[in-house]
Amino acid sequence: MKLNIALLAGDGIGPEVTKQAVRVSDAIAQKFGHEISWRPALTGAAAIDAVGEPYPDSTHEICASSDAVLFGAIGLPKYDNDPSAPVRPEQGLLKMRKKLGLFANIRPTFTFPSLIDNAPLKRERIEGTDLVFLRELTGGIYFGEKGRLDDGETAFDNCVYTRAEVQRLAKKGFEMAMTRSKRLCCVDKANVLETSRLWRETVQAMEKDYPEVEVSYELVDAVAMRLVQWPNTYDVLITENLFGDILTDEASVISGSMGLMPSASVGSKVSLFEPIHGSYPQATGLNIANPLATVLSAAMMFETGFGLHEEGAAIREAVNKSLEAGIVTEDLAGDKKAYGTSEVGDWLVANI
Repeated sequence: MKLNIALLAGDGIGPEVTKQAVRVSDAIAQKFGHEISWRPALTGAAAIDAVGEPYPDSTHEICASSDAVLFGAIGLPKYDNDPSAPVRPEQGLLKMRKKLGLFANIRPTFTFPSLIDNAPLKRERIEGTDLVFLRELTGGIYFGEKGRLDDGETAFDNCVYTRAEVQRLAKKGFEMAMTRSKRLCCVDKANVLETSRLWRETVQAMEKDYPEVEVSYELVDAVAMRLVQWPNTYDVLITENLFGDILTDEASVISGSMGLMPSASVGSKVSLFEPIHGSYPQATGLNIANPLATVLSAAMMFETGFGLHEEGAAIREAVNKSLEAGIVTEDLAGDKKAYGTSEVGDWLVANI
């Protein structure tokens, strides 16, 4: 199979971790007889520095005409620490999601047997955790009207959802639940927010179309609590943009490191695959960043993006073997030897 993949390395450690994911993907392509054409493009702070905007039209053209997008991370302190910056890297991420129609962010959270004691939670609380969040990605407060009043003394951010936006996200959630344990949790704040009441009534109306799925409805604060108490009681969770942003970062630490969790953003056009961690600018160029989340995002790309499940499984098997062998970066090494970003990539490629 010929695969055209847009490569958006981004900022900070993005180029370092995506480089290893590319190497692993190329090894898989060679092993299974595929041909990958990588199409690099600028985004984030790198694009602002080069052309003055974080998601230029040239990058969008490359993404829209590719079969999938592999993305690293965006953000640099010079923008993060300047609230008055007129153009910000994160604007590029929001623009990319909107223009590519990436309305559903799929974020799995699972544990690795060899690392379960690295997690900040007790083994008995997290053992067996295998859940997935579907976060709505192109609506809500991030895309609502925002501004300042009273000479800048008052600020506002509006949260708006349409029933159609909720339906298309919930449909993916129901469909995913049907392939797993047939349990779906709708996360909202329906006791306070009108948008959450729309979410709840929309999902309730869809239950009849999926009679085999057991649906529960929980308030976001209750879910935030249960994620650190009994995360292994959840399976598929659907929620709106802001809640999903926060809860998925909370869930990520269950695995023992944010550097381990992949994600996919899917929609009506091309799909995008990325690690859930940020750009970690402090580690840029130090060869210490954990590449496994990006490598596992590549595994999701083969499976979800191209339907190549054997290829994705081969990547995940290599990652599990590397963890069992202790071939890990400093975030996972503890008092044992830590390997560099590129050394982990070397081991994975050799194993494949």
